[in-house]
Amino acid sequence: MSTSAYEPMPSALETERLLLRPWVESDAEQLLALHAERAEGVRPGVATVAEARANIAAQLLATAKNGLALLSIRRRDEGDLIGYCGLVVGRSTVDEPEIAYELFPRVHGHGYATEAAAAVLAAATATGRKRVWATVGTWNAPSLRVLEKLGFERDHLSMEDSGEVVWLTREPGDRDAS
Repeated sequence: MSTSAYEPMPSALETERLLLRPWVESDAEQLLALHAERAEGVRPGVATVAEARANIAAQLLATAKNGLALLSIRRRDEGDLIGYCGLVVGRSTVDEPEIAYELFPRVHGHGYATEAAAAVLAAATATGRKRVWATVGTWNAPSLRVLEKLGFERDHLSMEDSGEVVWLTREPGDRDAS
């Protein structure tokens, strides 16, 4: 049960081309594969199927606790898992969560990240939240373009072990996320 003052995020979202659903244990191998395909210099992910299962369990527990969900993304027609998108505490807070997304490189450039993130922003608005954050490495131009399309505005920069990070913010109800 969520202990947040906000409505919990829906456990499933649908768009024209995508289905966003809670992770299940059988997704562990795909999550491991997604993390293995990350670009050089990106924070490490899970290294074993057991770690991927533990990651999934931790995400589901966090969802139950705070009402924020990091959902797997599947294409409707193909049925294949292509990544994830959702709201997390991340570098932010439960009150002003961070949007997170990652897709397999094989599906980049088709608008899936923008489509999934727009659905998550609509869900953020429905929870009653007034602001959503995003943090992205300055080197990640494609992700920055997705966020700009969705109406995020740059707030500030920070330096981390992994390099310079752009902090962006958006008030979910202010603009159409499509």
